Amino acid sequence: MNRILIAEDEPRIASFIANGLNRNGFVVTVVADGDSAYQYARTGAFDLMVLDLGLPIIDGLAVLRLLRAEKIDLPVVVLTARDSVADTVTGLESGADDYIRKPFGFDELLARVRLRLRAPGHDPEPTMLRVGDMTLDLRTRRISIEGQAPEVELTAREFALAGVFFRHVDQVLTREQLLSRVWGLDFDPGSNVVEVYVRYLRKKLGTSRIETLRGMGYRLHSLPRTAAED
Repeated sequence: MNRILIAEDEPRIASFIANGLNRNGFVVTVVADGDSAYQYARTGAFDLMVLDLGLPIIDGLAVLRLLRAEKIDLPVVVLTARDSVADTVTGLESGADDYIRKPFGFDELLARVRLRLRAPGHDPEPTMLRVGDMTLDLRTRRISIEGQAPEVELTAREFALAGVFFRHVDQVLTREQLLSRVWGLDFDPGSNVVEVYVRYLRKKLGTSRIETLRGMGYRLHSLPRTAAED
């Protein structure tokens, strides 16, 4: 069973991540400052750390640099509200294995955690998800469709939504489930954001792939249907 260290000083976000990872079978420890994150990460007791950059006492980048300077190769998925390219480059050059900007959906975080884990005795997580004639590349956030070129590029939210559909192919997903899994803590129950992003995906993948079931939700079909329902 994989052990995850969460270094996040915002209790609401830390609880959101911890509860989600616990439900998916991970053992979780939460710390709220950079010094604790550094000390815990050095113990060798964890398989991966989810690290917020804006930590008190020692910030996340300093924690990351200290660990890498000591040749500690614990996989680190960075969380940050900083959104510039320079910040992303700095985080990756400091030794981060992956980088997620806030706000984020839990399913995207879960996919990235699983992708970075390399636990002994476990098969590596797949980097591709396949549904019918479509392949979703978890590394590049692109979808390839057999017989079509080029690959379809997705935005971060489109990628997170596609990931949920690909993991639950031919299943009905309610609007509330999609809001929670893709938009996480940032979702507004009264928003029409799900409808908007389903429409974006239909434009990129083909209108007949995602079915609307009135009063129930949405379903991704493994193969295109002959007629689209919206």
